[in-house]
Amino acid sequence: MPGVYVTPGGRLEAIDRHPSGFLEALPQVEGAVDAATRRRLLALARCALRETTEETGLLVGRPNGPDSPQPVSRWSRFAEAGLAPAFEDLRLIARAITPAGSPIRFHTRFFLTDGALAEGRLGGDGELEDLRWAPLPTLPALRMAEVTRLVIEEAARQLDAPAPVRALTWRGHRQMSRRT
Repeated sequence: MPGVYVTPGGRLEAIDRHPSGFLEALPQVEGAVDAATRRRLLALARCALRETTEETGLLVGRPNGPDSPQPVSRWSRFAEAGLAPAFEDLRLIARAITPAGSPIRFHTRFFLTDGALAEGRLGGDGELEDLRWAPLPTLPALRMAEVTRLVIEEAARQLDAPAPVRALTWRGHRQMSRRT
């Protein structure tokens, strides 16, 4: 989405369906979620952490002990930095399905985590045009897709008070929203 601000993320890849080699605790989920999300929750969490690393250069993790399992090669950056991916620190906050008539379609899940867990230098793979931390009060002035704005608003609401996962869908041009 050139020219607009987005959160890191992307398509679930085949590699995300396979264990990282680290201990993998399930992400946090408030309330019920659909069966597909529940079934793929760990793969979705792997995808979120992988995409964050690729697009921002940051590793979201916790210190890794010396006796930890050996990760598969795709996750070796964590081990080299002395970290284990912070699967259990991810919190599923929203699921969004863009309208059928949208030129860019997706059906995705959004996770929230503590930015203090991000290690490394900001500088991803070049996919994002303006890579930086932006304070919440500055976000309304940034150009972003409606779904991104809605998810960031949901994240802000849930910073201190976890809530059931919010489902964002559209019927025509009318946005539908509900807690799962």
